[in-house]
Formats: sequence, C-alpha cells, structure tokens
Amino acid sequence: MAREGSTRRRDTLLAVAAAALTLIVAATLTPMPAWALPGLSLAQASEETPAVATSTPAADTRPNIVVILADDVGLMDLGAYGGEARTPHIDALAQRGAVFTHYRASPLCSPSRAMLLTGMDSHLTGVSTIPEVLPAEQKGQPGYTMALEPGVLTLADHLRAAGYRTLMSGKWHLGEAAEEMPHKHGFDRSFALAASGADNWEDRSYMPYYKDAPWWEDGEEASLPDDFYSSRFIVDTMLRYLEETDAATPFFAYLPFQAVHIPVQAPQRFIDKYKGRYDAGWDALRAERHVRAQELGFVPDGAALAALPPQHRAWESLGEADRALYAARMEAHAAMLEAMDFHIGRLIAHLKQTGRYDNTIFVVTSDNGPEPTRGDNSAFLSAYQAVTGYDVDLETVGQRGHWGFIGPEWAVATATPGAWYKFYSTEGGVRVPLIVAGPGLEPTRIASPAMTPDLAPTLLEWAGAQPITQGAKPMTGRSLMPVLTGETLSAYEPGEVRAIEVSGNSALYKGDYKITRSVPPRGDNAWRLFNLANDPGETTDLSAAQPEVLADMLSEYDAYAARVGALAMPEGYDSVRQIIANTRARLLQNYPWIYAVLAGLALLGAWAVWRLVRLFVGLFAGRARAA
Repeated sequence: MAREGSTRRRDTLLAVAAAALTLIVAATLTPMPAWALPGLSLAQASEETPAVATSTPAADTRPNIVVILADDVGLMDLGAYGGEARTPHIDALAQRGAVFTHYRASPLCSPSRAMLLTGMDSHLTGVSTIPEVLPAEQKGQPGYTMALEPGVLTLADHLRAAGYRTLMSGKWHLGEAAEEMPHKHGFDRSFALAASGADNWEDRSYMPYYKDAPWWEDGEEASLPDDFYSSRFIVDTMLRYLEETDAATPFFAYLPFQAVHIPVQAPQRFIDKYKGRYDAGWDALRAERHVRAQELGFVPDGAALAALPPQHRAWESLGEADRALYAARMEAHAAMLEAMDFHIGRLIAHLKQTGRYDNTIFVVTSDNGPEPTRGDNSAFLSAYQAVTGYDVDLETVGQRGHWGFIGPEWAVATATPGAWYKFYSTEGGVRVPLIVAGPGLEPTRIASPAMTPDLAPTLLEWAGAQPITQGAKPMTGRSLMPVLTGETLSAYEPGEVRAIEVSGNSALYKGDYKITRSVPPRGDNAWRLFNLANDPGETTDLSAAQPEVLADMLSEYDAYAARVGALAMPEGYDSVRQIIANTRARLLQNYPWIYAVLAGLALLGAWAVWRLVRLFVGLFAGRARAA
C-alpha cells in the first residue's frame, strides 16, 4: 500500500509545522484481579470471540511458535501476575504453562528486542541502546549502529532455514532503512513499525523525533487502514499471513504489540470497565501491589517496599481535578492491556479452530518495565501537541487524538515490587513477566533466573532446529529447556554472573547480590550493592558494609563490558537532555529548510536590534543637542 490521501497530506503539513515550532522553542525547554497463577481461578473472556473459518490441521509434527511481546508492561500488570487488568487469554496460557518470576529484560525496548530475536547480548547485535538517547560519541561504533549488524542472525533466520514459515506483525525498532527491515532478517512476511512507537488510532507519529509513522510491509513503505487500532491491526495482519501459510508448514509468528507504550489509547468499552478502580491513587496501588507480591511469593514476606526515585509527587498533593485526570489515565492503561488480550484471544481462537493450538509454543513477555514519561510538563511536547492536534485532557482520555501516558508516579506503582521503572536497570526497569506454554509442558512456577537472550536458544531447541553457524555470530544466551522440563532447577550456576547495560544504566547479578548504576537525570552514576534475597526492593545499599563484595562485582562488570564492547558514557551524559538534542538534530535532518527559517529569523532579529540601537542613538544625540 502506498502512502497517499488527504490524511497523509494533513499529517505531513502538521509535522512540518511542528518541526518549525518545536525547534524554535527547544532552546528554552526543560525535560520532559484476575489472578491466574497455577491453582488460582481465571476470569472469563471480556468479549465474545469472533468465529474464524476452519482449515486442515498442520501435518508437520514440529511445534509452531508464537512470541507475544508487550511494550512497557511491568511485572505485576497482567492478571496472571496479580494485576488489575483483565487478561483472561494470557492468564489461560499461564495456567497451563510456566510462569517465570525472576526473568529480566533490558531497561529499554530495542536492546531487549535485539536480544530476544538473536539470543545474543545487545552490544553484540548492533543495538546497544535506542537512537533517541544515543550520544554523538557512540554513533557508528561497533555495537552502536542502531541496526542488526552483519553476522547477527535472528530466530526467524534460523527457523526459516529449518523449514518454518516466519511471520511478523507489530513494532520492529531495529533499524529505520528499507534494508534494515524484517524481510532482510529472516521473515517471509512482515508488517513492521520502524519507530519507537506511533499513534494507536491513526497513521501518524507521536513525537517530533519522527517525521511520520514509519510502517513497512515486506520492505516497502506502507500506510494503515482508516479503521486502524494497533492491537486489532497487528492480529488482523497476522491472521492474514497465517491464512496464506500452508497448513502442513510449521510457523513462527512474532507479535510485538504497541500496548502499553505511549500514547496510551484504548477503546472506550474497555476503559469503562475500570472506572473508579484507581481513584485511591498511586500510593495506594503501590502498597496494594506490594502486599500482593508477598502473597504471590514474588518477594519474601516482610520485604521492604522499594524506595521512590527522587522528585516524585504524593497523591495527596494533587488537586481534585488532577487526581481525576491521573486516575483516568491509569484506567486507559488497564484498558489497553485488556484490549491487547482480547485480540490475542482472537489469534488463539483461530489456532484452535484450525487445529494448530495444541501444537503451538507460546511466549508472552515484555521488553522492559513501565514508562515514566509525562506529557503535561514539557514546553517541547506541548508545542508539538498543539500543532499536531494532540491533547492531554480528561474528556478525551484514551481516544483518537489523545496523547496518553501514566507518568512517573503511576510507573513506580506498576513496577512494584521493583524499584524505579523503564530506562533504569533497577528491578522495576528490568524485572518483567515471562510466560511460556506449549506441548508437553506442565503447569509450573519457575523462580530461577532467566534473561532475554535465553529465549531464542530455548525455542530453537524446543523446535528441534539447529542454529546456523556458518558466517553467524554465536548466541550468548542458554536454553531454558532443562528448566522447563524439570531436568534442572536453573540454567545458571550459583556464582555465575548475568549483566545488563543500556546507555550507562547497568546491573550485574551474582548469586544473591546485585550491583546497579543509574545515570542522570534520576540517577547519579554511583554504583550500589544490594542483596536481593532479602531486599528485592533495593532499599539498603551494602556498598560501605561489604566493600569486598562490591569490588569483586565491579571487576566482573568490567570484564563483561570489555567482553561485549559496552562503551563508557560521555562526561555529563543526561538521557533527557540527549533526547532533546537528538530530536533537534533529527528535525533539521527531516526538514532542512528550517536552516533557512532560522537564518531568516536571525537576520530579522539583527535588523531589529540595529533599528533599536539607531533609535536610542538618535534620542541621546537629540538630547545632547538640546542641552
């Protein structure tokens, strides 16, 4: 489908206006319970599932694979993990499969996506961070090209070589050029969003960094239907691809959803189900989830509640109107999760009706913890929203044209029992849900550690597919199959290290201990030491009390950084300031005529100053003559 029509022209004009306005103001800106663990009851589906045409069951005995990746979903957001959102279809998968309680991703989306698809540490893939926060000093360096580099093969590459049909629908964010799209990385069919996010109701960008919403189908630029809603469209597209797939051929289906990434948007029928649920505020939800985490065994009984990041508001400090607005934003967040689950239910119904469900492996997880960004406290975003028609008003929460978000305080609450949230390698940023279900797997809970690079080798082993080795970089993850089958309790030895690094936000695990470092604006670049066995909320820094443990783990981290090529951050690096700087640069790249506008404004300003100087000189000269 070609990009055309009045909607596209309108959005282009709006984006052009936004570019000029945001660039001019940028210099003055400031930064921006249906529980279903095994043994617990499940909620019923919230909507009727549409009927789907039947076809002949697949003849190949190898399992199909469905990987569902949610965006910015915290550990306890899903119903199966004790969350408020109704997610009965995901919960049903959890009830019949493995629920991981100590799985960690990276704190940002692209590195997690790269690790999930390749089975490699993100620095070895070319996608060590996201382009929006990349400093100039790292651009183009090995591991920092912001696209999958030569020799980096994906799960789709390996499975296609083994005879699988490989399909993808949703957010890609692993490159922006045509030659970097999924069709060049093993996918037979793909409809992919190249950006970090986009509007869920319309074919347009959600932030000034992107000129438009860059959707691609099979390597060609594509537009969206008029009745677009992201979760529905992602599943509709996958169903179309599956209908084209021979029933005798096993398939790999990758569905990276936009839920619940900014802008948080959902159909009103789902939002209405959560009216009043969050009226007590984020402090109450935080305490509620902390208690629930202990009841469900995610943290030990009596574990301290995670410490708040700096500069967060108490719910009681808000006025009545703001409390109503922020409660509504969280209602839309829960509704967006339920809408995603509803459409996942449509996919599951199709697989059941076509005889493929029982022989399908399902993976459900998230790329990182909850998103803390606000959309109501930045002149930069306000200017962009004004000229593109977005609003942040109570009356339109979740709907078309609403720039939805939950903000840092709700993000802290939804990240409970972990500390902080997305961007940071604290537990709230990296400890996320992981559900694995499939043929032959018994219902179980798994408390042993697992990391994102472990998923690709696990799925390859389960499918009986040998990874391509010739010309390919080796995987660094390890298969979790022995853990899933009960052959062993952990894929990691007791003293074996696991590490994470994204743009200076770092963590290393060894036994019960963890060290972590957070960059500004929330962090201070200092390393801290925690014992997660009794302090999963990272409340008590043991650096001074156990300096030998800290020194040992810092040495391990240095070895890890050298091994994978993790670069040090430039002096004074601040992620929010970097986003603004990169957005300015991208605006000039997208709209080079802005240079002429700025030059004209500079000349106009110089002329105005010259006229004022002449006026004052004339006035003083006149007074002197009069004297």
